[in-house]
Amino acid sequence: MDGQLNPSDFVGMSFWIISAAMVAATFFFWVERDRAVGKWKTSLTVAAMVTGIAAIHYFYMRGVWADTGTSPLVFRYVDWLLTVPLQIVEFYLILAAIAVVGASLFWRLMIASVVMLVAGYLGEVGTFNVWGAFVVGMAAWIYIIYEIFIGEASKINAESGTEASKTCFNALRLIVTVGWAIYPLGYVLGYAGAGSPEALNIIYNLADFLNKIAFGVVIWAAATSSSATETA
Repeated sequence: MDGQLNPSDFVGMSFWIISAAMVAATFFFWVERDRAVGKWKTSLTVAAMVTGIAAIHYFYMRGVWADTGTSPLVFRYVDWLLTVPLQIVEFYLILAAIAVVGASLFWRLMIASVVMLVAGYLGEVGTFNVWGAFVVGMAAWIYIIYEIFIGEASKINAESGTEASKTCFNALRLIVTVGWAIYPLGYVLGYAGAGSPEALNIIYNLADFLNKIAFGVVIWAAATSSSATETA
């Protein structure tokens, strides 16, 4: 194979489009740091790191798909193992900017995110039962949802948040709930019955496009609106 993209390969096209979008988003978030003030600069830096790391891995993933037509499983999970915990860090940074937050909250969310990803990986590579791993991963995801809607994280946001931080926090938890739901859909379609690597990858790619870039855009909107209020 020469790495050329087949015009009828829509999965391959999605890899190319998203890799370019991740690069553009990284540049945008980095440049926009200058419009933010205080701790919002750190949040935008993390947003740029998320899309930057994703861009690097998408360059490799699109090559694997174009050359072999197989799922770039290892590259995808290496990407997620780096970027998903960084997205969890964003929740902590938002809360830490408005209140004193215990380190235990950070570690609970971080461990849950890692368990979710490791379970998914072990299921996809066949080291663990596919559906047993799915259940473990879903349980970890549900715990994260519980924490940001009902648990300590939600309470801190409700009691101490500014208008900008509350808007950002609420939008981010909507992404984690609705946006992240796309990933288990891809998992199910990829492994139920005969399975479909095309469905698996195009859904995973769509989820990354929405969740990583939208996640950063929400933070950018809050950072710039908060900065404008403080400098007015």
